[in-house]
Amino acid sequence: MTAALPALHDQLRQDGFAFVAAGPMQALLDAHALPDWVAFTASWNDLAPDAYLASTGRHRRRRHAVFSADADGVHRQAHQPHYQSKTYNTLQGDIERWFEPITADGPSLRRIIEFCHGCFGALAPGVAGWHVEVHQFRIEARADEAGEPTPEGVHRDGVDYVLVLLVDRRNIESGTTTIHAADGHLLGSFTLTRPFDAALVDDARVFHGVTAVTPVDPTQPAHRDVLVVTFRDAARGAA
Repeated sequence: MTAALPALHDQLRQDGFAFVAAGPMQALLDAHALPDWVAFTASWNDLAPDAYLASTGRHRRRRHAVFSADADGVHRQAHQPHYQSKTYNTLQGDIERWFEPITADGPSLRRIIEFCHGCFGALAPGVAGWHVEVHQFRIEARADEAGEPTPEGVHRDGVDYVLVLLVDRRNIESGTTTIHAADGHLLGSFTLTRPFDAALVDDARVFHGVTAVTPVDPTQPAHRDVLVVTFRDAARGAA
């Protein structure tokens, strides 16, 4: 793990984002030591509909949890709402959004958060404590309607750093991640296609979005499952 981290840090410092393919990401996470990975991925089958997406809510399912991370480690916090201002989320900003809590809080989830703590903490050594939010997302695609991983469009999350980890992808086309500068021009793009493919983003520097997903076979169920982990300096409030 440690041998790969300096190059990842360099790329994040230089470009503001990084795509990490499944193999290297598994090494960074010591994936062979995740005893509950099968149960963890299966927990995406028990996500609740995102009621805040109005008529399209049935096509996105999610669960949410909040943690703190500091020199004493990672600790789960009391269940609380997810909040973004309209500055960062023009579609669903300025409201407290309550989602069902994450239940799959075992070794896999903790290892992913601990990896983020080490990786992002090294990029911001002056930060004493982090506010961490974790989101399980399932985006469903239908024959008559594409699934929207980022219905708010190209955006920033109002945090410091973001990890997007692909957990599962079934019968799905597209879902390309695009990275943009503040003036809108494209900096890079890639598609998460295999479990453990990951995107890491310096949210203060770049914008990101994901194109709509459609089913390869419109007669069969289709979904894209990701885990999103955001780190924000706990010394500043929600943006």
